[in-house]
Amino acid sequence: MTAPAIDTALVERLIAAQFPDWAGLPVREVDSAGTDNAVFRLGDDLAVRLPKADWAVGQAEKEQRWLPRLAPHLTLPVPVPVGRGVPGEGYDRAWSVFAWLDGDDAYDVPLTDLTHAAVELGRFGASLRAVDATGGPASWRGGPVGGRDAETREAILALGADDPDAARAATAAWEAVLRVPEWDGEPVWLHGDLLPGNLLGRAGRLTAVIDFGGLGTGDPAADMMCAWTLLTAETRPLFREAAGADDATWARGHGWALSWGLMTEQYYRVENPALAAVARRTFAEALADTP
Repeated sequence: MTAPAIDTALVERLIAAQFPDWAGLPVREVDSAGTDNAVFRLGDDLAVRLPKADWAVGQAEKEQRWLPRLAPHLTLPVPVPVGRGVPGEGYDRAWSVFAWLDGDDAYDVPLTDLTHAAVELGRFGASLRAVDATGGPASWRGGPVGGRDAETREAILALGADDPDAARAATAAWEAVLRVPEWDGEPVWLHGDLLPGNLLGRAGRLTAVIDFGGLGTGDPAADMMCAWTLLTAETRPLFREAAGADDATWARGHGWALSWGLMTEQYYRVENPALAAVARRTFAEALADTP
């Protein structure tokens, strides 16, 4: 059976069948550059989130289980699930209803107070890592950054066709990352995807963190990547201090920024220009920031 289109009509049917108290509320699709889930606003106070990519299957159950446990310990607001959706109406995946969080995502309306964002994001990550991670699932970005060596070198090779000087600099920077000691501590919680599209702001200031599809445990280095996806050379030290990142974790985070930025820009250049633009900036910032 062909899966139905994920559109307002499907959401209306799912809500009517599973949450009749909310039936009749207006449903509006939320424009997003995200690749994993479709999001719809339900009335003024709710959001419906449905996996659209095969690799996003299972995210709803994970968020339903863990976000209510984590949220009370975190320094910024995060989505709170208020409804657990199950397959139905021809849609074969678990899905969720969340309380709506006001704000503009930082893809569409960039944060302008980066000093505030640096400190608040650093504190947020530290508060997340402080929560007991026993029993938590492994994050998709919780493993060693060196595990991306083959794919990163392939991306550098492709870069070399257009910009040999940048490719040589990227090779040197990446090989320095591979010499950094791996994480040898206990797994800790990490968001896993602190990109601008997963940050909300008002009047240029960070107000919330959303999209916990990459939530899990492992090496905290991937959550350092926002220092290069979002911040500047002047504000990165504020983030690092608030996050409490040691030298090795910071260096591995720098490696994540190099690798993710280069690979993502090439992969999404045509399909998702907004994400590719963030990736391009990330790689440029990381390359310029190479010790």
